[in-house]
Amino acid sequence: MSESEYDLLIIGGGPAGLAAGLYAARSRLKTRLIEKLSPGGQVITTDWVENYPGFPEGISGFDLIDKMREQAERFGLEISLGETTSLERNGDLIKVNLTDGELIAKAVVIASGVQPNQLGVPGEKELTGRGVSYCGTCDGPFFKDVEILVVGGGDTAIEEALFLTRFASKIHLCHRRDELRATGILQERIKAEPNVEIHWSTIVTSIEADSQNQVSGATVEDLKTGEKRTLPIKGAFMFVGVHPTTEFIRGFVDLDERGFVIADEELATSQPGVLAAGDVRVKTLRQIATAVGDGATAAFNAEQYIQAKFKFTPMNRSITTSYV
Repeated sequence: MSESEYDLLIIGGGPAGLAAGLYAARSRLKTRLIEKLSPGGQVITTDWVENYPGFPEGISGFDLIDKMREQAERFGLEISLGETTSLERNGDLIKVNLTDGELIAKAVVIASGVQPNQLGVPGEKELTGRGVSYCGTCDGPFFKDVEILVVGGGDTAIEEALFLTRFASKIHLCHRRDELRATGILQERIKAEPNVEIHWSTIVTSIEADSQNQVSGATVEDLKTGEKRTLPIKGAFMFVGVHPTTEFIRGFVDLDERGFVIADEELATSQPGVLAAGDVRVKTLRQIATAVGDGATAAFNAEQYIQAKFKFTPMNRSITTSYV
């Protein structure tokens, strides 16, 4: 097997990709994980994780990913930075095209995750990076002692809003419905925060800029009364859902109408030898725990596919690295 040929290639370095890498490396598959930015995915921007088993006091997103990465590398997982541009078949093998070359694999796990949606209102795009943000953990410290806006009502929006209370003097939480979608304990916490004002049944219609082209306000509309007003904010944080990172495989594997990968209960896609794991696939719950389960399942089924298709037994490979 040449240096550019692998048993398994994993695209994406979030919890699903790292779990797949751990299981594949422990099975002695020659495995490489390709991540566009840095391992972690959405988790690395999460301030505190409370619902991942094994950490009763919680753990920071950064520390959790760091432990996952270290554990996978301990068993021989290769991790490299690179952007995947497309996949194509090369006979029974799969060619993964990168911006700086290509790799060949017997099987591929797609774990490329999701990206935050834009709200799509005037001023949002122009002011992104100038007061408009999609990551409270990343940008919260820039908004100390000022009023800010948080848009959304799900777990992510409320978790980020709670984190932002450390910095902002006041948070305007706008949600288009009259009840939050976040889990009960998060709802209790946000409603107990004295410097959070929840604007029910309210949408943002535009983001305003000052003479320095920085966020200076947000116009909101009450959906029940039609009343509009401008909130005096200096920052706007958008948490209105996500979309999958799947443009590089559009036309190669079957996707649903939103662009998520369609996979069966074994996580197999429409292409033989290509599996999907984590948030990128069609599923009802997108959590770290479910992503890790997906990664383990995808790696196991990829190994089964490789053994059946290529008459290959990983245990026959000479192993030069030993671990205590």
